[in-house]
Amino acid sequence: MVHLKSPHHHATTSPEKSKIIFLVGPTAIGKTEAAVYVAKKLKAEIISCDSMQIYKGMDILTSKPNGSLLKKVSHHLISVIPASQEYNVSRYRKEAGKEVKLLIKHGKVPLFVGGTGLYVSILVDGIFEQKPNEKIRHKLYKIAKKKGSAYLYRKLAKIDPEAAAKIHQNDTKRLIRALEVYESTGKPISVLQKQRHGLKDKYEVKIFCLDIKRDKLYKRIDERIDKMFEQGLIREVKKLLGKRLSRTAACAIGIKELKGYFDNRYDLDEAKRLMKRNTRHYAKRQLTWFRKDKRIQWINIDEGAKPKETAERLWKEIK
Repeated sequence: MVHLKSPHHHATTSPEKSKIIFLVGPTAIGKTEAAVYVAKKLKAEIISCDSMQIYKGMDILTSKPNGSLLKKVSHHLISVIPASQEYNVSRYRKEAGKEVKLLIKHGKVPLFVGGTGLYVSILVDGIFEQKPNEKIRHKLYKIAKKKGSAYLYRKLAKIDPEAAAKIHQNDTKRLIRALEVYESTGKPISVLQKQRHGLKDKYEVKIFCLDIKRDKLYKRIDERIDKMFEQGLIREVKKLLGKRLSRTAACAIGIKELKGYFDNRYDLDEAKRLMKRNTRHYAKRQLTWFRKDKRIQWINIDEGAKPKETAERLWKEIK
């Protein structure tokens, strides 16, 4: 059962726009293998849209595509930086943007695959980047200390009611950011945020999200984690913990859970249970994020669907 918009939905796009496809969805749903089938038909190359697969040495932990899949189709932004390095959204946006230009120049379709919703949104819609003004920020923090955040809120409501409507009056950090932007640029932050440019402004972007019944997804998550342990997860995480991990890399699910086991705080079964539970919570957050984006076309897959079947369904929609 597939819920889709009418096929003429994109009829207005001008013919010369290059296509960019996103295949997103919760962890363990089967994006990686389905994507390889689709990429071959599309003459596409895959760009990872996963905030953890960027790291080297986290192959099992982040369920990277295996060697045979990597041979079938070129993948980008996988295993490119050491786990000791911080990585962030704006760096990802720059690097992914470069890949897009190169692929399109060579007549390939960029196919983004992953589950990091924030990465999808900053690529498609762009990012608001305004360098901080430390002097103004410092001054505003002093005012906040003296007069309280409600005072800042009233001040913001006068100059930028739209931004004020979205910020809680106790959220000092965001209030200060909005006032700082206004004082350093003379323009309301709500106006500047609308001037972002993303892939959607230059290309024809289509976003597909895989979905499956919740209990079936949880079963897939449990099976995947059991398989990770069979593949040597303990050895991999031990090796990672022997090095200095960056703050971002240390957030990968499995690091904290296995560290508790290595420190003898609980047994291996408990480490597995925590990993499964935390991965389920993560999958739930991913789905919540994607449901907010009305541009996404949802593809509901059946429980026993093989990656190839999922890919065939996707292919029909992309064409």
